[in-house]
Amino acid sequence: MTYAKLRDVGWSRYAALGDSFTEGLDDPYPDGRGFRGWADLVAVSLGVEYANLAVRGRLFDAVVAEQVDPALAMKPDLISFAAGGNDVLRRHCDPPTLMRRFEETIKTFRGTGSDVIIFRYANVMTRLPATRMIAPRVAYLNQSVGEIADLHGAHLVDLWSDDEFLNPALWSTDRLHLSAAGHRRTAAHVLTALGETPDPLWWETPTRPAAKPWPMARADDFAWAAKHLAPWIKRRLTGRSSGDLIKPKRPNMGPIG
Repeated sequence: MTYAKLRDVGWSRYAALGDSFTEGLDDPYPDGRGFRGWADLVAVSLGVEYANLAVRGRLFDAVVAEQVDPALAMKPDLISFAAGGNDVLRRHCDPPTLMRRFEETIKTFRGTGSDVIIFRYANVMTRLPATRMIAPRVAYLNQSVGEIADLHGAHLVDLWSDDEFLNPALWSTDRLHLSAAGHRRTAAHVLTALGETPDPLWWETPTRPAAKPWPMARADDFAWAAKHLAPWIKRRLTGRSSGDLIKPKRPNMGPIG
């Protein structure tokens, strides 16, 4: 199949699809009206109409079922797609099958003539348990995403290769979602991948916190597990998701201030 060439002119309609990464957790607007995140920052920088259909906790199948057709109905000329990160945390994830379906989704987007942004995820392995199970899956996804970008002419945002994301200050207290600084840096990467110049301040990162003594670090681990890991496990056991009662924050295409 022949795809449209990557555009050498600007875009006018941008649709963002995915899960909590794209929804903007944990980067709250200063006025408390919800989460901002890298996609909002990119939309403002590009000066485009913008829809964000992402919902936290969504698995790949749900992202495709709930977001792809509504997004395409808005006729965007730029789409970001980040899905599968929640799947790799599940025991029965099958990465090859997941990435075959991922590729089919990108082919669908590119077949409309839209430009597409896809991601190699940043490294979260140093902050999460069960990394022996998760790390090979993340590596497979990141390798496959690069190959898919090459095959189908998508813009690749390679967060994995940016060692600044090893800085805990770029992550929220739950160790899984980006902080405000992490979202700004991600937005800078996205704009650079699109051939745009980001705000130079977005590349700046806070000083890395000093390593804590072993007893204090273990106390932090126990506190984190009680506040974040235990509720996550409970949701898995009860078949619930953090996004069960959440609706997309920008379900319609329109200007963003």
